[in-house]
Amino acid sequence: MPKSLSTNLDLLVKSGQSHLLSALQHGIEKEGLRVDAQGAIAQSDHPSALGSTLTHEQITTDYSEALLEFITPVQQDIGALLEHLKELHQFSYEKLGDEELWNASMPCRIAADKDIRIAEYGSSNIGQLKHIYRVGLEYRYGKMMQCIAGIHYNFSLPEAFWPVWRELKQSSLSDKHLASAGYFTLIRNFRRSSWLLLYLFGASPALGKDFMQGGAHALSELDSETLYLPHATSLRMSDLGYSNRAQKGLNVCFNQLSTYATTLQRSIKTVHPPYKALGVKVDGQYRQLSANVLQIENEYYSDIRPKRVTYSGEKPVHALIDRGVQYIEVRNTDINPLLELGIDAEQSHFMDAYLISCLLGSDNHLSDRECSLLNLNKSTVVNEGRKPGLRLQQLDGETSREVLGTQILDQVELVAQLLDEIHSTKAYTSAVATQRDRLADPELTPSAQILAQLKSSGLSYQAWALEKSREHRKTLMKQPLSDNRRSELDKLAADSIQSQQEHETQPQEPFDEFLQHYLEN
Repeated sequence: MPKSLSTNLDLLVKSGQSHLLSALQHGIEKEGLRVDAQGAIAQSDHPSALGSTLTHEQITTDYSEALLEFITPVQQDIGALLEHLKELHQFSYEKLGDEELWNASMPCRIAADKDIRIAEYGSSNIGQLKHIYRVGLEYRYGKMMQCIAGIHYNFSLPEAFWPVWRELKQSSLSDKHLASAGYFTLIRNFRRSSWLLLYLFGASPALGKDFMQGGAHALSELDSETLYLPHATSLRMSDLGYSNRAQKGLNVCFNQLSTYATTLQRSIKTVHPPYKALGVKVDGQYRQLSANVLQIENEYYSDIRPKRVTYSGEKPVHALIDRGVQYIEVRNTDINPLLELGIDAEQSHFMDAYLISCLLGSDNHLSDRECSLLNLNKSTVVNEGRKPGLRLQQLDGETSREVLGTQILDQVELVAQLLDEIHSTKAYTSAVATQRDRLADPELTPSAQILAQLKSSGLSYQAWALEKSREHRKTLMKQPLSDNRRSELDKLAADSIQSQQEHETQPQEPFDEFLQHYLEN
């Protein structure tokens, strides 16, 4: 990887085309539970003042009616990106009344599954499909897991990069196929090194006891209401979080788009006997969209995904096959409860440099053995990433966390130096320097800082997270939303409600037929 990266960076610089990296594209999707004044999951409807969850492009819900999701427009400038995310928070705070927005990944107080309302999207066929898909998730995995929240970091290079890169690499591929191949190189190298992101930015080392619902686990007790692991970084990304035994046999291949798409399509068409035993439609009520391994491709959980904006009614995998990869979605980012927005500019600057280092690094494919070692490293880091003397697995043997992490950061710094030069700043190399400090001293990581605050405060995880969420709200509301932005967001909300109403008044085929056609496509 080092030689490939330095060679590719030199190629860009000497050709005079490195300025193309000034136009990187970003988007953030951030989830957050609405909670009542006591810190329990909200039982209320999604606030109508926030608009329609079916048709609003920037404020919607994920699994639960209480699980808000903010979606920023695509931005080049990181400052503008985070400013927009802040405005979505401010606008929502104005509409929440005495409810709070939970600013942490592991859930608030949830006494029982019955307290989790599945998100509703109206009476249209597509609205029903979205709701029933979530009902299926309940039957397959339970509701509690679906209330874990995170941040998705969307990233792409400008379209103008690919024809230039094709010329520089003297590639015979079309721009579309070259871009797809490039993004899959990024994905493979991300999988090789993303354990480091979990160490550096993991922010879920503890959780409330009620999350486990009395089930078996290997966690320790921090207090009478809190469970944790002393060296954990991101329990959200552990088997306590997104775990799917049925998916473990999928062996989704990330080496190229064709094998990735084929694997996903096969899983959407393959019946899984335990799901068949649940039934699809029982006593006139749908329990799931199908009895297959995946109801839709979004059910496949991965910490990174190739993506393409879809047309109306188009399946994501078909969009990828037809038009290629447009951007990637990083999904392993915890909400950092120490930060007002759960993420900050320094983390974004680091992510950009890191992701370019993955894109321009080695294009070697992943072997089955390497995939197994990478999965083992991920499990090790989420559960005991800050453990003294930790060693990680590589094809040629074990390596210490510090040595392997330094090798990765050395490559990221090469990119950071170039980005600093392009942007006339020091923000990128400064972000790398912060991560070097965290690698050298685990006590500087967010997960360690969170545990330290929990212990010193004497508060349970849920009481502490509620206090932090309230603090962040007060801070953000000290800088009120401008009248213009409020008017724009009010209009988006009103327009989205009108759009849903118009959609629901149009003639629609019976839902059974609609679903059959959808699944057959």
